[in-house]
Amino acid sequence: MSWSKKEMALKVASMFKPHTSVNLGIGIPSIVAEYLSPDQNIMIHSENGVLGVAGRPSKETVSPTLINAGKETISIKDGASYFDSSLSFGMIRGGHIDYCILGAMEVDCQRNLANWMIPGKKITGMGGAMDLVNGARQVIIMMTHFNKNGEPKLLKETALPLTGKDVVDIVVTDLGVFKPNGNHFEIIELANEDSRDQLDGSLFK
Repeated sequence: MSWSKKEMALKVASMFKPHTSVNLGIGIPSIVAEYLSPDQNIMIHSENGVLGVAGRPSKETVSPTLINAGKETISIKDGASYFDSSLSFGMIRGGHIDYCILGAMEVDCQRNLANWMIPGKKITGMGGAMDLVNGARQVIIMMTHFNKNGEPKLLKETALPLTGKDVVDIVVTDLGVFKPNGNHFEIIELANEDSRDQLDGSLFK
């Protein structure tokens, strides 16, 4: 069995050192906030100007004015702060975000990331991803291993327009944890031994 989204989120959350800052991308990465331990004391940053996101709000605490960069309603923790976009991106570009968790369309073994457009399809914009992959101290990609057509997202070389070049540190998919090293993907951990059968033996070692 492959990992569920919850298991992927728990795996990513376990990679964070205590008392650090994290930016969670739109989509699957956003659920990581729900599985952080209070003991970790993680400060979640959202590029629209919040530091101290605490996951999903309850029906009693939901507010239409509290949203993340993906326009999802959020709750906040004690000590949270709000600021404008210039300060928010100053934090990112200044290297003050410890971890950035993003989804992806493709990642290649040269550590290149493509996550913002497929030529010929609707473009929603790159958002803050280009800044985040170059400003965060560690970039972790969290995604399904295959796209909707059953094609692998981890490749020898991506042909899609890049979000960032030589920026990806770790990839967590439903099949395992992988590290691109320039020539192939190192297998750090597999969801189970059956996962190996779904990997290209020439690309994963």
